[in-house]
Order: sequence, then structure tokens, then C-alpha cells
Amino acid sequence: MTELQRILAALRRDGLDVESVEDGALVRDGDTSASVALFAEGTEAGGVLVRLHLDLNLYVDEEALTDVLMGINLMNQSLDYGTLILDPLDTDDEELDGTAGIEGLDESITFAVLGRSVLWLPSLEERELLRLREHLTRFERELSEAVERTLHGEKGIRA
Repeated sequence: MTELQRILAALRRDGLDVESVEDGALVRDGDTSASVALFAEGTEAGGVLVRLHLDLNLYVDEEALTDVLMGINLMNQSLDYGTLILDPLDTDDEELDGTAGIEGLDESITFAVLGRSVLWLPSLEERELLRLREHLTRFERELSEAVERTLHGEKGIRA
């Protein structure tokens, strides 16, 4: 049984909805609609490195990038279990086929707002798997609440 399979089995036992995908899994706590992508790999020094990825379904146009970056930097200062990043969305392959010049590309770039976190587990003992479960739950909740507060609060980011 691989590290990932052992982690997924433990999360299922804890009542989380776990769906295997190519090289990772989508994990959802029963009461939330967000799915966290989870990837695990053994390290040379021992232990397991677990990467968490949360797609927040927020997109930012290049024109608003400066304001959004300032807001994300401020929000990241208050986060304990993850960080928010901007990830440029891929353009269509047709635009990058080598025949279109710079003029052929869309002038505006769109970025997705993502949550990321990394956790190193020294082993896959029950104690460490419980620590992962707690980290996973708090990661999703903390990032979702921070974004929700910012978008719907009185002092929300205007982008």
C-alpha cells in the first residue's frame, strides 16, 4: 500500500469524502462544498510530504492584478494553515502553436486564486494521520472563511 493509499484510507475512516484521481485525491468534508486536492510523496530524508491545493473558483483579470495582489498579501499575513496565490490560466494551444505572434495572443491574462499548503509527516502513524486530518480541515475552513469575509465584508477587496 502506497503512502497516498494509506492516507486516503485513514481519511475515509475519519468520515471524509475521498475520490482518487490520477496521482492524488479530492477530499471533501461532508458539510462543505469545496474539494481539496491532496498529493502525497515519500521524501529521501524519510517521512511523507503532503501537498494541498484548494481551487477557490475566483478569477482575476490582469487589469485588477495590483489591487488583488495587495489584498492577497494582507490576507496571507493572517493565515496559519495555507497561503493564497495567483496562478495564470493556460491559454489555448492554438495561440501557442508557434504561428501566432505576440499580436495573436489575447492582451489580457486571467489568474485563478488558489490556496496551497504543504505538510511534512515524519511517519504515517495514527497520531500523524490525525494531525493531517486537522491540518486539512483547518486549511479548507481558514482559506474559505478568509476569502468569504473579504469578498462580502464591509472592507472587501474591490477588483
